[in-house]
Amino acid sequence: VQLQASGGGLVQPGGSLRLSCEASGRIDRNYSVGWFRQAPGKEREFVAALRSGGGTITYYGDSLKGRFTISRDKAKNTVYLQMNNLKPEDTADYYCAARTGWATNWNSKNAWHAWGQGTLVTVSS
Repeated sequence: VQLQASGGGLVQPGGSLRLSCEASGRIDRNYSVGWFRQAPGKEREFVAALRSGGGTITYYGDSLKGRFTISRDKAKNTVYLQMNNLKPEDTADYYCAARTGWATNWNSKNAWHAWGQGTLVTVSS
């Protein structure tokens, strides 16, 4: 499966953005999908994931739950990341990812098999 991320841009603190990740191959109930981010000079960190199985079990990085929401539109084969109340420290390249099934190290970039290119989010006044 190939992933294409989009939706990044410049936003003021407190603003919102919605990132999209469109898959070229079908990401059905057997796939978990997720988002990571990487700021300059830092490691790629876990943002959010939606677990495989067709349900709605989600996971979020520390301090992101309540501001970020991951969702999936199966008909469009697209995964979204809604980001609200953005802060300057949210500035980073955001990457979508996918894998078959689930993994115990789900918050590690090493657990994910397919990656989209990054989309840059800049939070600044």
